[in-house]
Amino acid sequence: MTPLFEPAFNPNTMQENQDTAQLMEHILYEVKRVVVGQDRFLERVMVAMLAQGHLLVEGVPGLAKTLTVKTLANTITGDFKRIQFTPDLVPADLMGTRIYNQKTGDFSTSLGPVFTNLLLADEINRAPAKVQSALLEVMQERQVTIAGVSHKVPSPFLVMATQNPIETEGTYPLPEAQVDRFMMKVLVDYPTDEEEFVIVQRVTGPAVAVSSVATTEQLAALQAECRRVYVDPSLVQYAVRLVSCTRNPDKHGIKDLARFITYGASPRATINLTEGARALAMLRGRSYALPEDMTDLVPDVLRHRLVLSYEALSEGLTADIVISKIMSKIPPPAKPLAHEKLAI
Repeated sequence: MTPLFEPAFNPNTMQENQDTAQLMEHILYEVKRVVVGQDRFLERVMVAMLAQGHLLVEGVPGLAKTLTVKTLANTITGDFKRIQFTPDLVPADLMGTRIYNQKTGDFSTSLGPVFTNLLLADEINRAPAKVQSALLEVMQERQVTIAGVSHKVPSPFLVMATQNPIETEGTYPLPEAQVDRFMMKVLVDYPTDEEEFVIVQRVTGPAVAVSSVATTEQLAALQAECRRVYVDPSLVQYAVRLVSCTRNPDKHGIKDLARFITYGASPRATINLTEGARALAMLRGRSYALPEDMTDLVPDVLRHRLVLSYEALSEGLTADIVISKIMSKIPPPAKPLAHEKLAI
């Protein structure tokens, strides 16, 4: 079966792809001068940035989550702000508020820390639902409304929220509407012994200065270029089938899973899979997505969107196990593009 569309050979396009790949490689090189290991986590941060999505990160303290985002912000000359979420936080602490000036008798607007390029919401589940919901508008609309006036946040804008999987006392589960706003949920694990040895050497040694290798304007251009990466309709259909299977397993011949899933993923998951495949293909130096670009991201895009039943929890099933069963039953399409022709 021939693909519906096959891009023609274009030397200018190949040169643009090489320039883009070189810039992305330079950014990653600068970050990895500071951050040891965490290759998969760093790749997901770059995917979220190119696809203009937000990231939810789960991991124990001390795994360089804050350091990674702060270093990345320094490489692109972007603003970075960190908010420590606590139970006594109020929405105005995030978004800003109106301040009355007694001398002039006027009100002025004081913008909050969400007005930045990279926002780290540390331990987001420690804040009450009212504060968590305050992030909904800015994550979706890229704007904040204060006293009836809308204020646009800087572009690019990325929210990376962390939560600690160990402690549950004094935490507030994220509302489903909030969780669905995150493009991916990434699990960060401990480093290997070799990586930890290098971490100790690097932290106890001389400080490493990170160079700015890209501007926010260049990053915005990369985001626009990412939207031009070609995704074959068969890949989009594959994403649709995966997400549909989380809602109606019976319809796809997986009756055993129906009792384990209370609610499936929303259409945002299908969109995020497509956009994520584009970004990952771009990171890998291609102007078109392949099935492996999408399959690599499926667990990260779906794991936080599945609401498992009590029966699944009682049997020790996790969202990742359910997703693995779905992926084993729904195979990805054959490579939709004759990509070897592009290398001629």
